[in-house]
Amino acid sequence: YMRPPIRLASLMKLQVIYVFTHDSIYVGEDGPTHQPVEQIAALRAIPGLTVLRPADAEETQAAWSIAISNKNGPTALALTRQNCEVFQKQDSNWRENIKKGAYIAADPDEELDLIIIASGSEVNLALQVKEKLNKNIRVVSMPGKELFDVQDTEYKNAVIPKNIKRVVIEAGIKQGWEGIAGDDGVIIAIDKYGESGPYAIVGDAFGFTADKIIDSIS
Repeated sequence: YMRPPIRLASLMKLQVIYVFTHDSIYVGEDGPTHQPVEQIAALRAIPGLTVLRPADAEETQAAWSIAISNKNGPTALALTRQNCEVFQKQDSNWRENIKKGAYIAADPDEELDLIIIASGSEVNLALQVKEKLNKNIRVVSMPGKELFDVQDTEYKNAVIPKNIKRVVIEAGIKQGWEGIAGDDGVIIAIDKYGESGPYAIVGDAFGFTADKIIDSIS
């Protein structure tokens, strides 16, 4: 029901901030009618709308700052229902770099084997995979895919170098992530409607646990 006014706000370049909660399948017992697996991709398709899916309380604060600084159009914040752990950001300049849509949340000490790109609550999940999988993994938090898409090549290659295998994790449809994942990448997404049940059980059923993701990419 909100799509027409959001579209008009984008058309008129109005500084409107939309705050959406109860993200993706983690709505849980409300079931598939209330689990907006396709809505993030649909919002990202609106020209001029800045879509931000922050991963924890610190990123949410930063996303709000981006929204109130955006004078050229509307911003949509997509927030999850469940608690997300505030994680240590390895990039000491992350509060500036998040304005570019993505930054390095965690990095290995040795040469990269794998890059995991995630948004929202799935960043916590990506960090769990990094801890459990015996590989040198970089975790990239990408709350603002469109912001990252318009960055210069130097920054994009610094965050997501070429010729390193990529895994994208987002609890929504995979549409739009193909360019980030690359031809040889893996996209762990949800391309069908959800199910009714406690959020942890629903997440497990759709493969959104650290162990099942490791099985998918090992």
